[in-house]
Amino acid sequence: MTDIKTSRFGLLLIGDELLNGRKQDAHLPAMIPRFAERGLELSWTKTIGDDPDLITRTLVQTLGSGDVVFSFGGIGATPDDLTRQCAAAAFGLPIALHPEAEAEIRGQLGERLNDHHLRMGEFPAGSDIIPNPINRIPGFSVRNHHFVPGFPKMAWPMVEWVLDHDYAHLQAPGREVSQTLLLTDTSEGPLIPLMEILLKEYPDLRLACLPDAGGEQEVELTLRGAPGRVVQGMDRLRELLAALQTGH
Repeated sequence: MTDIKTSRFGLLLIGDELLNGRKQDAHLPAMIPRFAERGLELSWTKTIGDDPDLITRTLVQTLGSGDVVFSFGGIGATPDDLTRQCAAAAFGLPIALHPEAEAEIRGQLGERLNDHHLRMGEFPAGSDIIPNPINRIPGFSVRNHHFVPGFPKMAWPMVEWVLDHDYAHLQAPGREVSQTLLLTDTSEGPLIPLMEILLKEYPDLRLACLPDAGGEQEVELTLRGAPGRVVQGMDRLRELLAALQTGH
């Protein structure tokens, strides 16, 4: 079972079209609320092109990190869909037609089936399938890595299935909350000593400082953490701000 204290979730977005501007990524903004409603959060995202050496090296790195990774794209039937083969190489596993995947593909395509279609069921040995509710062409999971298509309407429910099937024990809706104060007529500089005090007193909270980039003298201070601690931290933050304003 994955340890909630050490689990990090990341997204790997694969496709030349994301880097040359032909398509804009839709996965990250869609995943953030899906993770949040389960009390989970993303730690990182990475976008790479359809370069098999780069995909393989990236998967070797993410495998070594111990992170839970969701990979989007590159598992279709065309020659540029190389993620399955790269995953097998990165994990040191042979690639073979998965019997459950074959059954799903045959059931979906029937007489239209050809050898190219069956390639979409070739996964690293020992993989588990991820059901595809749209067209039954599955994704696959190997170790703590989960591979889904690049098409949003297929990928997003498949990720939700994995989260609820494999990581339900990590979910805790409402485990963390965030609160934000918008401060006007100031910049981040005078607030730095205040923020240092707050983080020293509340090391379990995460503090984000976002100054306005448009030239306005505005700063957003956000605290994130356990609900009760965020309330306490915000009360303390207001005390420190009041002291700053009065010079005490």
